[in-house]
Amino acid sequence: MAARHGRQRRPSAWRALGKGLAASVAVLLVSTLGVAAYAVADLYDDIQEPPSFTLESEEVLADIPDIGVMDGGLTFFLAGIDKRPADGAFGDPEEDSAVLNDVNLLVHIAQDHSHVEVVSFPRDMLVRVPECADPNGAEGETLSAMSGVKLNTVFHHGGLGCVAKTVEELVGIPIPLAGVVEFYGVAAISEAIGGVDVCLADPIDDPLSGLVLDAGHHSISGMTALAFLRTRHGVGDGSDLGRISSQQAFMASLMRKVQQEGVLEDPIRMYSIAKAALANMQLSSHLQDPATLISIARTVQDLDLSNIVFVQYPTGYTDDMSAVVPSDSAEAVNAALQADAPIALSATATDDASFGTAPEAPAGEPAPEGETPADGEAPADGTGVDGTGSPAGPPTLPNDVTGQSGDEVRCSTANPG
Repeated sequence: MAARHGRQRRPSAWRALGKGLAASVAVLLVSTLGVAAYAVADLYDDIQEPPSFTLESEEVLADIPDIGVMDGGLTFFLAGIDKRPADGAFGDPEEDSAVLNDVNLLVHIAQDHSHVEVVSFPRDMLVRVPECADPNGAEGETLSAMSGVKLNTVFHHGGLGCVAKTVEELVGIPIPLAGVVEFYGVAAISEAIGGVDVCLADPIDDPLSGLVLDAGHHSISGMTALAFLRTRHGVGDGSDLGRISSQQAFMASLMRKVQQEGVLEDPIRMYSIAKAALANMQLSSHLQDPATLISIARTVQDLDLSNIVFVQYPTGYTDDMSAVVPSDSAEAVNAALQADAPIALSATATDDASFGTAPEAPAGEPAPEGETPADGEAPADGTGVDGTGSPAGPPTLPNDVTGQSGDEVRCSTANPG
């Protein structure tokens, strides 16, 4: 996926680091900024570039300190951009010209830094698009508001600022930071990090994405990782909603690898990650500020994975099944974000989700730590997926709000149809 932009100068070192971190679809931006300073000295000597774009809500960042752990919480938005036919091997043949924001993630860091929510919005969700600044027009020119528009077309309409403003109005919280990542950047990052472990409950053979994997556990990287993230017809019910579940499982696995294999403490690997994604990311102006990067890093780098929750924004199909719209439960997600409350998923929220369990590991090879119980239910002790184990935890969301925590291992299921 690639953004609609002309030739650009090479990015600054701080932006390069941001690319290396955000190109993993939000996870590296959350979990690896703690070592951003390792690579900056070398990259900064040779790479300079002015800021790319500014969001309307950036004024809320005025109180972030110049250095150190930031005071309060923060929210930022990341869009995965799919340009066709450049990425056509993974796209729909009917859509061969538009630049589409097919992956849409809202990352919310709590005011007390105790939890993080990563909310995925379906690409086919119908939304109201507010009046937005025209990225291709003169200063002050705007694009008219629209209704009943698929979310993944908003970037083509008004750029990243318009996508962020649309989601901002949908959930009711300001979004001062944003970034765009190309799909090919994810392939480069997965190579640089040494592969990401994924689990399949069934074998998948999807000719549309080119993904062919046996059931079980695999370490994937490069174009295989890209195909895994892009496959839609090969997983779950063949819809974008099933694909989101696989993407969340991939992101959670990536986070576990970053923390458990010492990526944060390895300056050589961090440098490699930063360089691998130089050409695949664009950031809003404030996110290119080194003080902002370091503040975010020191805020979240030691957060327990069980307190990072991936949530699929709840939706229901339209009458003609051609799109989805926010369900009544979406207000519960909005309210939790607005109240800065941790999200606790219902124990039955997994019932219709697009994951299962992998075939039993051979004798002497136990399943990975943290794998979901075989029947897909919550642990017997009643601990919720927020991982706190506290009987006085946050209110549980409706059971059509699905997702997982960062410490859970999920196995994607094949589309039986």
